[in-house]
Amino acid sequence: MDPINRQIINALQLEGRLSMTELGKKISMSVPAVTERVRKLEDQGVITGYRAVIDNSKIEKPVQAFILMKTHRCQAFREFCKENPLVIECHRLTGEYSYLVKIVTETYKMLEEFIDLSMEYGEPYTMMNLSSPVLNKII
Repeated sequence: MDPINRQIINALQLEGRLSMTELGKKISMSVPAVTERVRKLEDQGVITGYRAVIDNSKIEKPVQAFILMKTHRCQAFREFCKENPLVIECHRLTGEYSYLVKIVTETYKMLEEFIDLSMEYGEPYTMMNLSSPVLNKII
């Protein structure tokens, strides 16, 4: 990854809605040149998409929790997570726990229901999120 591509990635991580004109100005490149580089980064799978970052509390989903799951039914648990609308992230881990799952929901009751359902797949260990001092950090 050359320094110019790194500048492009950093700029798009900060603001994914930059026009190619604005991006070109930020990194001192012509619009056709920066457009070509962005297209190549997309084609290579370096840039995998663009999305809005949402404040969950503003859409009436203030309850956020992380669940560590011990399971030997990995495939079934992954499918459960993929199908459940409360799950916004699911990560496979090494060590004592098999998965780390991030849940966002409207109520503690909905979280409790998720935990009860997840027990079919193994042993959940739940932690409530109090705050997130670092989010969406540029890599």
